[in-house]
Amino acid sequence: MSVWNGWRVATLPLLAIGAIAMGQAQTVGSKQINAAVTFNGDGAERSREIHWPNGFHSEQADLFAHNEIVVHASCRKVFAGIVDAQEWPDWYANSHHVKLLNSPDGKLHEGARFSWDTFGVHIESQVHEFVPNSRVGWFGDGTGMHAYHTFLLLEKNEGCHIVTEEVVKGPGAVEFREKQPKVMHEGHDLWLRSLNSALNISLNELSIVHSFPWKAGTYGTYFHHRIIQWFRSNGRAAFG
Repeated sequence: MSVWNGWRVATLPLLAIGAIAMGQAQTVGSKQINAAVTFNGDGAERSREIHWPNGFHSEQADLFAHNEIVVHASCRKVFAGIVDAQEWPDWYANSHHVKLLNSPDGKLHEGARFSWDTFGVHIESQVHEFVPNSRVGWFGDGTGMHAYHTFLLLEKNEGCHIVTEEVVKGPGAVEFREKQPKVMHEGHDLWLRSLNSALNISLNELSIVHSFPWKAGTYGTYFHHRIIQWFRSNGRAAFG
């Protein structure tokens, strides 16, 4: 056997082992990436019109949620309600202690920083995308997690089509997905339904507050009577 043939015989098994190892690593990586967008139906509903910042595409998520709704109101009114962050706790029961840190009017603007509590976690956020009446998105940092949450508003004949998606990364996000897989989708669903009710309030629509499965420990303690009181005292005039 020549030296060349001997070298080939010796190296071929090593190359084969290396190829197998690389394939296994890619497979594991794919499973980790895809788990967040395949563990429920949200991944299949992802919008192609969302503008994701680098590092926060849905394929890179450890936890992902997609929610949408069509409301019978203009996107201008919807946008006004979303950016009035200081008022969120008055109608969205999964938001607490919202503080605007560099916005004198208490509303979101490009680059605005705010702190708040949601899903039982304290979050420090900063607005990244801000297109009036169309798009608003912000980064959020909490213990063991980094997130990007965005709203896309699309004018329709029947009103405004609201699409909201969130990508969360980090060990805290993995823990949420594994222990409370429905929590973020349900929380955002509550957000959209509460926003819809605040825009188009009637006593019949208050039933969403009572029908939602308020479970102790899911989002923390909810004082949903505050929502009812706010609806009755503010009604349709909430967002002008």
